[in-house]
Amino acid sequence: MSGVVFESQRAALADVVAIPVTPFAEDGSVDRRAHRALLRRLLDGGITTLTPNGNTGEFYALTPEERRLVTELTVEESGDRAAVLVGVGHDVPTAVASARHARELGARMVMVHQPVHPYVAQSGWVDYHRAIAEAVPELGVVPYIRNAQLPGARLAQLADACPNVIGVKYAVPDAAKFAAFARDAGLDRFVWVAGLAEPYAPSYFSAGATGFTSGLVNVAPSVSRDMIEALRAGDYPAAMKVWEQIRRFEELRAADGSADNVTVVKEALASLGLCRRDVRPPSRLLPETERAEVAAIAAGWSL
Repeated sequence: MSGVVFESQRAALADVVAIPVTPFAEDGSVDRRAHRALLRRLLDGGITTLTPNGNTGEFYALTPEERRLVTELTVEESGDRAAVLVGVGHDVPTAVASARHARELGARMVMVHQPVHPYVAQSGWVDYHRAIAEAVPELGVVPYIRNAQLPGARLAQLADACPNVIGVKYAVPDAAKFAAFARDAGLDRFVWVAGLAEPYAPSYFSAGATGFTSGLVNVAPSVSRDMIEALRAGDYPAAMKVWEQIRRFEELRAADGSADNVTVVKEALASLGLCRRDVRPPSRLLPETERAEVAAIAAGWSL
């Protein structure tokens, strides 16, 4: 596939990469109406890259049928307004089937979740991603890296075999390690997406990232847009002003090993009347003592 085609995909990654929530109805099913409304809100807020079936979308708590539904709803609502980066994962056949489904719908990229396995060999990591990337050579492929032990040379090895591996969602909470990893893999070879969202975006951008993921964007698209614009301009004081604005919200999400990562986002949306607060196990509802604080933050952003 020509590099010219991948260029638009690379450009889409160098932006706010939104991870939409998956709202649930009272009966526990995916709330299609609320989901479409939330997607339209993101699009109307200037967001142009969406990742259905990301972690903020509760990927691991959805059934295969629900994951397909979420992908379909996102592609339909996005139309030509946004690039869609579909989250895929689990075992290789399941990931390949999901990637091919995304391709059939017209999505042009997939993000491969980290392999969920107690024993991950570095060469096995390459084999896992290669099997998926080779099955959909027409799609841009973005590995989601959370393994601090994986060296950049392994990513380069993967891309040597699969030129459709065009970007990386890097989510190891260590800016120095990211800087080294990116340079060992090839700084200019990939689009580097700061996979730990706004709190890490300034430090990761200083080391070579050009995009960042966001769950907060579900609540306040303009806040995330303010940060990406400041970072693109190299205005780090302005970016840190946004960082200060979002700090407490993100601290609540990160507490207790990110136990409430999705919960806080859905609580904020519920406080604005945009969807129910429901999450699925192993997540939990936010304790009553913290709900008012989240609502106050969300109300402040909505002003």
